[in-house]
Amino acid sequence: MSLTSEYRHIPVLLDEVLEALDLHEGDTFVDCTLGGAGHSREVEARIAPSGLLIGIDQDQAALDAAAEQLSAIAPHMQPLLLRGNFGDLDELLITAEVPGIDAILFDLGVSSPQLDFHERGFSYHGDARLDMRMDPGKHTKTAAEVINTYDVADLTRIFRDYGEERWASRIAQFVVKARATSKIETADQLVAIVKDAIPASARRKGGHPARRTFQALRIEVNQELDMLRQGLDAAVRWLLPGGRIVVISYHSLEDRIVKECFSRLSQGCTCPPDLPVCVCGNKPVLQIMTRKPIMAGDEEVERNPRARSARMRVARKLDQDGR
Repeated sequence: MSLTSEYRHIPVLLDEVLEALDLHEGDTFVDCTLGGAGHSREVEARIAPSGLLIGIDQDQAALDAAAEQLSAIAPHMQPLLLRGNFGDLDELLITAEVPGIDAILFDLGVSSPQLDFHERGFSYHGDARLDMRMDPGKHTKTAAEVINTYDVADLTRIFRDYGEERWASRIAQFVVKARATSKIETADQLVAIVKDAIPASARRKGGHPARRTFQALRIEVNQELDMLRQGLDAAVRWLLPGGRIVVISYHSLEDRIVKECFSRLSQGCTCPPDLPVCVCGNKPVLQIMTRKPIMAGDEEVERNPRARSARMRVARKLDQDGR
């Protein structure tokens, strides 16, 4: 199977994303999570022939597959594909030597190939080694190292805060007890421990019992929430007036960060209402375009089950006069 077929995927909320980005011929667009280039393939047609598409991904295999797909759709276009984390967006866009961008997309979450490639260790199915690094060549800490070195308090914290796991403390205790006998190195080892820790009655609902634990480990290993905060702030700085930022998140932790970022940057004067003149000097930077997140309809969820948990938020960059 070719790289291209491995990385082909159904883009979530495609029509809604294209409408929100509001791109035109000649615009500069940044896809911060290029993956299978599902959204970027459609964007390319809208900004061609004089526009610039910048794609960012930590996975070199994804970049190679995207280059093949994008060149097939618009051979005359020369997309700029950069390997890196969107948390380092400032450095990446300085490298790109662009004065500003017209629209930017974050489609968060793990891509299908990363979930499906056994050796990457993201899935809780099978005997894959506990890795979970988005960029194995850059990060040194693996999920196995977290599981085998963090104490009970730290494991409890990440399971609770990053996995929103009700049984976080109990799972952490069972992990520490199990590793005292034998090092925990594979997904099925950890799944068995989680199942033992969670009471049988609680395992009968809510999907796979290890789902939240594995999510928490992936976020910890890749520092996903810190990277998201950095990436969002950088994206807004690089947007040109009138430019759009579109973010699709897949769990409440991500969505909360996006909502708080947009709210903070859309806030104007914070002075007490009885002050005759503004002294804080705060001016809104963003106009929020989606008071409530946009979600996939039943038809799309049926066609693409991974769209079920998607939440999309959109904001527009204001000029210095707040327009």
